Amino acid sequence: MQGKRSVPMFYVYIAAFAIVVIWGCTFVQTKLLINAGLRPDEIFLFRFILAYVLIVPFSWRKLFLDNIKDELLALSLGLSGGSLYFLTENYALAFGYCSNVSLIVCLTPMITAFIVGWAYPAERMSKSGLVGSIVAFAGMALVVFNGNFILKLSPLGDLLAFSACLCWALYSFVIRKVQERYSNMLITRKVFGYGLLTILPLSLAEGVNVDILLSGGAVVWGNILVLGCVASMLCFLGWNWCLKHIGIVRATNFIYLNPLIAIITSAIVLGERVTWVAVLGAVLILCGLYHVDRTMHKK
Repeated sequence: MQGKRSVPMFYVYIAAFAIVVIWGCTFVQTKLLINAGLRPDEIFLFRFILAYVLIVPFSWRKLFLDNIKDELLALSLGLSGGSLYFLTENYALAFGYCSNVSLIVCLTPMITAFIVGWAYPAERMSKSGLVGSIVAFAGMALVVFNGNFILKLSPLGDLLAFSACLCWALYSFVIRKVQERYSNMLITRKVFGYGLLTILPLSLAEGVNVDILLSGGAVVWGNILVLGCVASMLCFLGWNWCLKHIGIVRATNFIYLNPLIAIITSAIVLGERVTWVAVLGAVLILCGLYHVDRTMHKK
């Protein structure tokens, strides 16, 4: 606990914000790679192989965790925060509507708050904090729709999106159980390793198209490098560090910023229109996040 107090909260918040910004931009890289001919599972495989290769030199001294129970927890982290999460989210986009997926996945902070609060009373969100979370979610919904309030039903896509939401909530819940006993570097390496092991059956069954990787040029290689080195290796290390120092609920609420970052990026890069509805949504997100953080800080 002493280690948590020694880290200035300002730095942790900056790190969490930077990570969410990077993750909010990865949809562009993923879309470009899909357009180049790669499947979602292949993209995940290549980015996690790169991340694993990069992290091994810093965590090779300890191969296994202390007991089989902890190894099973690490396996669940590789599934919930790795292969299963990325597959459900990416295939949700393939089978459903982007607005639906964005809206459903952003339920993650609230679901995480309920699960973590039930298991760890110290991180339980107060009624006032729940109001702040609802305000942030309402603002996120306004940003997602950006003045175009059309919600279409897509049962399979919506179910997959909700599954992705549950996966990340489970990841946040389980990682709390191992963070106090193992280093951040070791835990993150385990996430990458078990993520790779659990995606291999699907990738081998479908076949891995190495030709696209070899002949794709700068677009393919550049985006794989960004996803592997930055969005996976550095961001997972940073996110796990943030979870440990500011708590799961406070850190996960930063996910509400994802749609806001996406719409700003779209406006700058693609010239898409930003309406007053989206601006109002941005204000609500920031107000909601501030209120949640203030109520958690008072505990």
